[in-house]
Amino acid sequence: MIGHLRGKLFDKRPNQVIVDVSGVGYEVLIPLSTFYALGELHQDVNLLIHTHVREDQLALYGFVTSREKQLFEVLLSASGVGPVLALKILSGMSVEELLPAIRAGDLARLTTIPGVGRKTAERIVVELRDKMAAMEAPELRPVAQPGRTQLDADVISALANLGYDQRLAETAVEDARRNGAEPDFESLLRATLQALSRPLKKSAHGGAGD
Repeated sequence: MIGHLRGKLFDKRPNQVIVDVSGVGYEVLIPLSTFYALGELHQDVNLLIHTHVREDQLALYGFVTSREKQLFEVLLSASGVGPVLALKILSGMSVEELLPAIRAGDLARLTTIPGVGRKTAERIVVELRDKMAAMEAPELRPVAQPGRTQLDADVISALANLGYDQRLAETAVEDARRNGAEPDFESLLRATLQALSRPLKKSAHGGAGD
């Protein structure tokens, strides 16, 4: 089974990418949150992969963070939830929103996701509520340092998965916060990537003295 891909971003769309690994292009289906976190074409990309095998199909599903991949796989354990619907769920709601919605049995919130009807939402809540609580266990999440929120820690972890230096990632998150980035995963990650593009370009031209 393929568990990880590292290569060049050959093509990207909101629901899928092609990753060029040593001349072989792997088509990978992704949620919107991963799409927003990706760089430009031909840049390096790292994706955690869930390989879904059926008799007539082998499909790869890719994620920037381990929490997204874990939640995707937990969703698959619910009755009636296949990989296509699980991907729609992750595209329709961030991990930070989805976990408490399932734990609280917020059917009204869950049914706003395209493709999730009331019966499906009820099954997800009944079957996955306890598993969602387990996902909140500290050992399953990046540890937030003193003075840093858990959201900040998650974004820093995502940037590390993309290959960014830890210290640069931490500084970029602080800059994005100061500049008023919205307090949700996708918005903060997007703002942080924009902040990172500036110091990265500077360091490329400024030499070791920066």
